[in-house]
Amino acid sequence: MLLRIRVRLPDRPGSLGKVARLLGAAGADVVQMAVLERDNGRALDDFTVVWPAGADTGRLRDGLASVPGVETVGIWTTAEPHGAFPDAALIGQLAADPGRGAVTLADAVPALLSADWAGLARTGPERAALVHASVGGLADAELADLEPVRPRAFTAGDGTEYAICPVQDLVLVVARRDAPPFHRSEVFRLAQLVGAAEAVLGVRALGGSSGSGGPPPGGDLVRSS
Repeated sequence: MLLRIRVRLPDRPGSLGKVARLLGAAGADVVQMAVLERDNGRALDDFTVVWPAGADTGRLRDGLASVPGVETVGIWTTAEPHGAFPDAALIGQLAADPGRGAVTLADAVPALLSADWAGLARTGPERAALVHASVGGLADAELADLEPVRPRAFTAGDGTEYAICPVQDLVLVVARRDAPPFHRSEVFRLAQLVGAAEAVLGVRALGGSSGSGGPPPGGDLVRSS
């Protein structure tokens, strides 16, 4: 299985190598690394690793704790996006089938952002309601208050971490549990994906509602005339 490991470490030569060697010694095969931020002599990095299914991650935490200056922010399961350049591949999928644009976007985002599920929601006077949910989500799930509707991340009262971004008159909602809050770079990536989708498709969002696994009646993000 794949794990995402988020760590803070000293931003100096050799620190990254120590963490990578430690992960390898613990049995984790590093397949990707991303620097999320660098500030005041510290860095925040995400590692994606292959880890034996069912194996205890305690030794990863213990090993990382043994490296001076390294703090484990979170370890959680993730999925592998499709393609060598998944963001570009997603835009290609949207262009190939514009009638399912929003649904395709929502279904692909969890793997891109190491989330549990994503959905399309419509805000209302009382609460937001999902009109589509990806695998792992529930169309009748109780959503946290999505206001204000703008690209942002927040933690709900039940501990669920959310990232949201408006998609015309809908809201793209991404959620994960037992994981760190969405970093501002992840929110930026989400907003860039939405912006690219709209630019490629020349889109507008249509209304409607549906259960998990299907598009809202009448379509969702479709090519405008």
